Amino acid sequence: MKVLVLNCGSSSIKYQLFQMEEKTVLAKGIVEKIGLKGSFLKFSTDNGDKVQLNGEILNHQDGIEYILGVLTSEKYGVLKSLHEIDAVGHRVAHGGEKFHTSAFIDDFAKKEIENCISLAPLHNPANLKGITAMEALLPDVPQVATFDTAFHQTIPDYAYMYAIPYSLYEKYGIRRYGFHGTSHKYVAQLACDSLGIDMNTQRIITCHLGNGASIAAINKGKSVDTSMGLTPVEGLIMGTRSGDLDLGILTFIMDKEEVNASIANTIVNKHSGMLGVSGVSSDLREIEVAAAEGNKRAQLALKMFRYRIIKYVGSYIAALGGLDMLIFTGGIGENDPDSRAEICNQFEFAGLHFDDEVNKGLRGKLKVISKPESKIKVMVVPTNEELVIATDTKMIIEQRLKKN
Repeated sequence: MKVLVLNCGSSSIKYQLFQMEEKTVLAKGIVEKIGLKGSFLKFSTDNGDKVQLNGEILNHQDGIEYILGVLTSEKYGVLKSLHEIDAVGHRVAHGGEKFHTSAFIDDFAKKEIENCISLAPLHNPANLKGITAMEALLPDVPQVATFDTAFHQTIPDYAYMYAIPYSLYEKYGIRRYGFHGTSHKYVAQLACDSLGIDMNTQRIITCHLGNGASIAAINKGKSVDTSMGLTPVEGLIMGTRSGDLDLGILTFIMDKEEVNASIANTIVNKHSGMLGVSGVSSDLREIEVAAAEGNKRAQLALKMFRYRIIKYVGSYIAALGGLDMLIFTGGIGENDPDSRAEICNQFEFAGLHFDDEVNKGLRGKLKVISKPESKIKVMVVPTNEELVIATDTKMIIEQRLKKN
């Protein structure tokens, strides 16, 4: 089975084409600047060459049509015909309370994704555009949605509720939903499988650290808490997002700067976080360089970033009643030994014995980075959300075929 995975953003489309029997990637790339000047499709060939094809891409359907054209092109194609695509899997940001797992896309699913637009106004509309574009271009190919929020639907009510009037939850669905669920589930399962451990017996904390970052507490295979909330702005300090913030600060800024809610939202989502504190960049690598050169604000940003992670890990150890495994993933989690070391060395009191030698220089590889005698096993586990989407898509389509 060949599965095309699409991750549609407001002005971009990431794609990967999988051959599911071997779980290999046949092609991958990205369309950027949809609807803007200078739009293009970028991908790598089998021999590692980078190819960029420029063109006018006015909307998501144009972008997907461009992708399909490249996949079947004489020069760069990996398919003889579009009929070789057996299914399409979509990453969908928000599934609200309706979706606990990935779902076959039918009229009901599309309506519920649309109903969640108010909860994810930047992401769900783009996700829907990708779905409707594929319906128009390949109407006979089945589609599946994998939701960032689904894995966290097992969080208990006392952890997902906010202390606001209950009527607002009933009216608008205001609660903690969490994101990065596909990644948190994948790395936890992969870590346990690699060690021959039953995930359903473990207390696990997964740290998905990147430009967007979140932490999840997983008990016996189920998410029981996570740092992101109703929106992806809550929790850890991120590239441009503030993370946890006194709500009074937001109203104070609105009053003093005489800005409306939309501008205040832009401030905490686009101009805060590591960028806002450091004044250097939203990229941790650039901030670390500036910090090493003596930039005080960059040094402060690093300390704040790591301290917030330490606080969340500590609180989740308490919530779980102990910890068996701590996992780092995401662009920063997989590739930043310094952050891993500073975070882990804070938990020596809990029986975590960190292996500095193994950790040094480790980037993007599945590896245990705690010492054998450590009560808490620490691992770096590269995430692969696209593979999870492809795997779920294959499973759901095959289940439907068996029923029919």
